[in-house]
Amino acid sequence: MIRQCIDDDFETIYEIVNDAAQAYKGVIPGDRWHEPYMPRKELRHEVDAGVQFWGYYEDGDVQFESTALVGVMGIQDVKDVTLIRHAYVRTARRGQGIGSKLIQYLLAHLHARSTRPILIGTWAAATWAIRFYEKHGFRIVSYEEKERLLRQYWNIPERQVETSVVLVEVL
Repeated sequence: MIRQCIDDDFETIYEIVNDAAQAYKGVIPGDRWHEPYMPRKELRHEVDAGVQFWGYYEDGDVQFESTALVGVMGIQDVKDVTLIRHAYVRTARRGQGIGSKLIQYLLAHLHARSTRPILIGTWAAATWAIRFYEKHGFRIVSYEEKERLLRQYWNIPERQVETSVVLVEVL
């Protein structure tokens, strides 16, 4: 089941993000990695800034809870675009199609309500993430366009701009 996350899901979102982000350790620039990858304060800031998390919930997962949140993906309207933000699936549940189900659901949801362009930013070194988004209809923009888009729609440090890519949905 996919639905919008609620306030009670905050701690589980925090756990999922920091569990799944372990994939970045040793891959992204060392000066951009920290433990935890996303502290609670930063996650709260993202939610307060308008990131709406959607979650993939499964019934009967004995490893977690009776109804377990196992993957999350955020959407955020910024100016005249929608950003897909913070897409993570629990490490133990990767490779089972959960991320694909989430992005397909959210793209259908976004297309039904708006014609805004959809953008995704990710680490340039996270080749698995880039392949995932390309598989779902996105393409990397040029270096010049990336520079412009990251500065216009994201509020991230300069070092993150240098080491990231932006993907845009191909319609």
